[in-house]
Amino acid sequence: MFLMDTLIRRCKKGLPRELETVARAEGMEPARLARGIAAGRIVVPKNPGRKHHPCAIGEGCTVKININIGTSGSRCDPALEMKKAQAALDNGADALMDLSTGGDLVAIRKKILKLDTTVGTVPVYEAVRRAGNAGDVTAELLFKVIREHCKQGVDFLTLHCGVNRQALDALRADPRLMGVVSRGGSFHCAMMMQREEENPLYAEYDYLLEILKEYDVTVSLGDGMRPGCLQDAEKLAKSVEYNTLGALAKRAQAAGVQRMIEGPGHMPLDQVGYNVRMIKEITNHAPLYLLGPLVTDIAPGYDHVVAAIGGAAACLNGADFLCMVSPSEHLALPDVADIIEGTRVAKIAAHVGDTVRKPEGWRMEREVKMAEARHELDWDEQFRLSLYGDHARKIHERDGETETCSMCGDLCAMKMVNELFGTGKKKGKGKTLKKK
Repeated sequence: MFLMDTLIRRCKKGLPRELETVARAEGMEPARLARGIAAGRIVVPKNPGRKHHPCAIGEGCTVKININIGTSGSRCDPALEMKKAQAALDNGADALMDLSTGGDLVAIRKKILKLDTTVGTVPVYEAVRRAGNAGDVTAELLFKVIREHCKQGVDFLTLHCGVNRQALDALRADPRLMGVVSRGGSFHCAMMMQREEENPLYAEYDYLLEILKEYDVTVSLGDGMRPGCLQDAEKLAKSVEYNTLGALAKRAQAAGVQRMIEGPGHMPLDQVGYNVRMIKEITNHAPLYLLGPLVTDIAPGYDHVVAAIGGAAACLNGADFLCMVSPSEHLALPDVADIIEGTRVAKIAAHVGDTVRKPEGWRMEREVKMAEARHELDWDEQFRLSLYGDHARKIHERDGETETCSMCGDLCAMKMVNELFGTGKKKGKGKTLKKK
């Protein structure tokens, strides 16, 4: 079997040319980016079999966001999923994950892989569909599907290697209210219990790494034992999985396979920081990929906001990659509007993270210029600087032509103080919004 000279190994030898563009996007010296990859603190998921613009995830990089799309058994509309994928990219997504479980999975994935972005998948979903149920998934079938995803051009795979018999024993010893909420995690639990065997991804981990090395595909070590509600946040299973993922992360890095860690799920806000720091320490500061965390369980319909609160707190403590939670989380398969709203809120959470983790932090030029534009009542500049200026403009325009916002009107504090101190609009600036 031909083993590719993986990105990690090439970074240890020198400076791969393809990193220059990625480093420039991060405002980072290429040599520093290469050192981060070689040390396992940064990943650049990029399957050499497919052309697209990659992104860097990890220490010193901007926080990236991933958007989950994909069909389900009860709602299968591939054309809709492509619209959702494009909507996510149009609104700032850095990566997409195809979680399809309904329809022609290979054909759906083929279309998504044509998009100019980083793409991930969860191969066990397809393995279960082919087998008919989780208990009938064999190691042979699972590894076959993993290889097919790699060969097709997928950049990173979520693989629940840490859901092993030890984690299952911890789940039994310290029962949780919601048991296992990870779909992939539940599949592997069913495989182990019904077949009375170890999880093949754990038992044959070295073989898995050989496949990933062959295609230079990044492994995202899945959090199959993540808590699914606040009441389960302190239960044993997740901590057992953390330790396993730490050992597996070390083995992947030694083998030249890029890896990320997933976690930790639902938990109270005051537990987010130390869980993130714990995972980082156990995994030697591997890039951390989070769904949420969700910091309350009683806000269905607004779980995208809940996840943004948890995500910002996680980024403050070292999280690197946020997975969008949509308004329809826990309720239904998201539609295009849900994807747009979820992507935007996740992007805001990621930016909040960047204000505390990048060298210039909250003194970054864009933040400074927004303060100046507000001081000068320069609406066009405010909309230009906004993450989503189109939305801000629509809100401002709804009350017609106005120099200030309609909430304060002629009692605008900024206008009053500018007049008192002779400050405010500079020559050539301070455009007033005209009624259209």
